[in-house]
Amino acid sequence: MCRPLRYIPPGHLVEVSNRTFQGRYLLRPTRELRLRILGALGRSQSRFLMPIYAFTFASNHFHLLLAPRDAKHLAEFMGYFEAKLAGEVQRLHDWEGPLWAGRYHSIPVEADERTQLQRLAYLLSHGVKEGLVAHAKDWPGANCVLALSEGEPIRGRWYDRTALYRATRWGRRAEPEEFSEQEEVILSALPCWAHLPSSEIRQRVRSLIATIESDARARHRARGTKPGGRWAIFAHRPSDRPKNLKHSPRPWFHARSAEGRRDMREAYRLFVKAFRGAASDLARGCPQPSFPEGSFPPGLPFVPHQAPG
Repeated sequence: MCRPLRYIPPGHLVEVSNRTFQGRYLLRPTRELRLRILGALGRSQSRFLMPIYAFTFASNHFHLLLAPRDAKHLAEFMGYFEAKLAGEVQRLHDWEGPLWAGRYHSIPVEADERTQLQRLAYLLSHGVKEGLVAHAKDWPGANCVLALSEGEPIRGRWYDRTALYRATRWGRRAEPEEFSEQEEVILSALPCWAHLPSSEIRQRVRSLIATIESDARARHRARGTKPGGRWAIFAHRPSDRPKNLKHSPRPWFHARSAEGRRDMREAYRLFVKAFRGAASDLARGCPQPSFPEGSFPPGLPFVPHQAPG
């Protein structure tokens, strides 16, 4: 089965996710890995000027809520970030295989407040909804909980591996820490909250988190369970593979209303129709096939969106 066309409607948020190879626990949260994840994310953000709204890293997958200009902007950002993070994880765990199961998945998010908040709550709930921790802030992995709820800065460590290699290639002894820099991830306010002061946004995030934790407590009471805690989080080695890997169907779009899903599906249908028509023209030898804006034509440059007016 072929991959769906990469499609990002102009002005929409995108939820990006990826899973580790075979679902192995290669992103198991430790302090050192957390610093390296945040360092790679911060360097990638500053390099490609990517707006980031929220993020969370579990033991074998991650989610990012971003606002790329177009599919090319997202591809450049994710290609750089995933490559740099893969190198750090491989060094940290002495892992020689691939880190990622495949190409990242990007899902456009409908531009309404309910959908944006639903996706934010989903990212904030990681660790709690799986029954691993009682409070969202207790998840030891890289996430945005304290940054969004308390205004804490998000800082990580970036290693200049190129400079380290150049320094050691002639036999000089050098430590990686000599070539490390602090990087900071800057979070933007959700578009639906952009008009609010920072204190009000933090209060609303805390309210979301309180609801997430209250729902989790109710589930534990109904089932007679309690959060697994540190033992459950670190029960597996990074190279371990889950016995049962969850494979749930991935939506093409995140939308709360039937009308919103219908409109986004129709826009994507027209995008695919235009792309296929242009691909047929290209195959017949047309010198200038008309591919839709925001697409990657086969063997041709990316087609950017035209500025309005």
